[in-house]
Amino acid sequence: MKKKYKIEVDCAACGLKMEEAAKNTDGVAAATVGFMAQKMTVEFADGADPAAVMPKVREACKKVEPDCEVFI
Repeated sequence: MKKKYKIEVDCAACGLKMEEAAKNTDGVAAATVGFMAQKMTVEFADGADPAAVMPKVREACKKVEPDCEVFI
């Protein structure tokens, strides 16, 4: 299952950091960040609950880029 989320990120390099952090989160099969669109697309692993996984994705993104925001 894929879902799109609104994000706030200041630069493209920061967006790439967020993308990598999201990809490395348990329950995420793939993730992409569109800096210009300020959107993150997350593809969840089979059987993963998006409501349980997204707080972990937000936490991982905040670790690499404290000023970012992921709107769940």
